[in-house]
Amino acid sequence: MSLQTQPATDEPVFLVDDDAAVRDSLVLLLGVAGFKVQAYGSAHDFLDAYVPGQGGCLVTDIRMPGMDGLELQAELMRRNIDLPVIFITGHGDVAKAVQALKAGACDFIEKPFEEEVLTGSIRQAFDKEANRLAPRLRREAAGISTRRALLTPREAQVMDLVVDGHSNKSIAQKLGISARTVEIHRARVMDKMKARNLSDLVRMALRASGDTSDGASQR
Repeated sequence: MSLQTQPATDEPVFLVDDDAAVRDSLVLLLGVAGFKVQAYGSAHDFLDAYVPGQGGCLVTDIRMPGMDGLELQAELMRRNIDLPVIFITGHGDVAKAVQALKAGACDFIEKPFEEEVLTGSIRQAFDKEANRLAPRLRREAAGISTRRALLTPREAQVMDLVVDGHSNKSIAQKLGISARTVEIHRARVMDKMKARNLSDLVRMALRASGDTSDGASQR
């Protein structure tokens, strides 16, 4: 059997399964297929580790102790976490899987399954998610470009240097101005760009430049 080994996507597959042997096997399988995998032994572990706004695809077993897969799906909806979800089910869980699909899941896969079935489903989920997000990302990029146009030439210079990782002192030296003046320009940049923090500003710069790999992960 030949599995794809080039990177499938920059976004992770979140794998949630309480069976350690199954979890380890799937981590190996998905890694060989080119996916970045973050594995968790319970729904609670995943929710504790998940960073709001992070993109990816969730692959979860339906039957798990504590919070099961359907309860995890419901909790994601309650928290407005918009991830494509693929359920792994046993033969007795088909009715639950249909319920999951009606609640918005992308797919359910019955055990035992061929490796290509799971990897194909994940790729399809990522493709659908990218197509769904594309119009919104274009609107966001347009809004960012509009706000950037409000910057003065000096503010635009400061923004570019900040995004490149330069300190206020370094920027002052490069532009031949005082560090205090850099601080003032930087504050105006943050205000005009409506950036909450530095990482927000960096994401905006990436989106405006057409790099949406980060934009899709920050929903």
